[in-house]
Amino acid sequence: MDILSRKEEFKGRDFLSLYDYTPDEINYLLDVAASLKELQQRGEPHPLLAGKTLGMIFQKSSTRTRVSFEVGMYQLGGYPLFLSSSDLQLGRGETIADTGRVLARYLDGIMIRTYAHEDVQELAAHAGIPIINGLTDLLHPCQALADLLTIKEKKGWLAGLKLAYVGDGNNVAHSLMLGGAKVGMHVVVATPPGYAPKEEITLRAREAAAGTGATVTVTSDPVEAVTAADVVYTDVWASMGQETEKAERAKIFAPYQVNAGLVKAARSDFIFLHCLPAYRNLEVTSDVIDGPNSVVFEEAENRLHVQKAIMALLI
Repeated sequence: MDILSRKEEFKGRDFLSLYDYTPDEINYLLDVAASLKELQQRGEPHPLLAGKTLGMIFQKSSTRTRVSFEVGMYQLGGYPLFLSSSDLQLGRGETIADTGRVLARYLDGIMIRTYAHEDVQELAAHAGIPIINGLTDLLHPCQALADLLTIKEKKGWLAGLKLAYVGDGNNVAHSLMLGGAKVGMHVVVATPPGYAPKEEITLRAREAAAGTGATVTVTSDPVEAVTAADVVYTDVWASMGQETEKAERAKIFAPYQVNAGLVKAARSDFIFLHCLPAYRNLEVTSDVIDGPNSVVFEEAENRLHVQKAIMALLI
């Protein structure tokens, strides 16, 4: 079977948010990722992007995003080009729009990891080549797609499962809400008061859920969220750029720690996810993240495979 049989539906598109993709398209992306993973595990070359180039703009530091995109593009037969803030003229005043117009004449696609989501949207509006959102302060769609692949691998399906996210209503929570709703999962997000997901994202997720039979719930009760959950998820309490709030957030979020006591409310066969890096014994205790229900390293690996699927289809 041609694993890129539907490439024409995807070629040239941007990947800024899972909201922009239909449930069928998201499931197809997951199928392509699974096929590419199988090829990689069998040691079969798959140079689907031979001769293609990917520019990787990093205005935020990265471990998983840089390595997985760089290795993924190499495995697809293409050439990845790392571009830090110091490598570009953005820091000297060149606009995002002009940067996009120039880079589009050299590259076949751009992955960008930055702060403002508006910068990614502006880049996409002017570049004329596929733009992949490697992370913004608003969304982290590549991570959520890897999460969905991991859940599907471990559970066998997605629709009807309950995913509980406990912690800060951040970019990871936003993309999980959108992605989970699109594939029919029941997503419950538990945050301290004042740290809930953005209302615009909650509304969009509920709009998507209405079409798939899913539900999206926001609460301040972590036990309510985790009760009967198939998937328990958390993330750091202070994201990149919030380091000065770390001590204050540690106090506020302490009741939201994912620990042995909390996960007792989940299903006995729940899986634990964390996008990493994790701070053990802060947002999650060591016995949970290193326990038998944890699949965080399989989840991290799946960043490679879903991003290869994105690149192979869009570029």
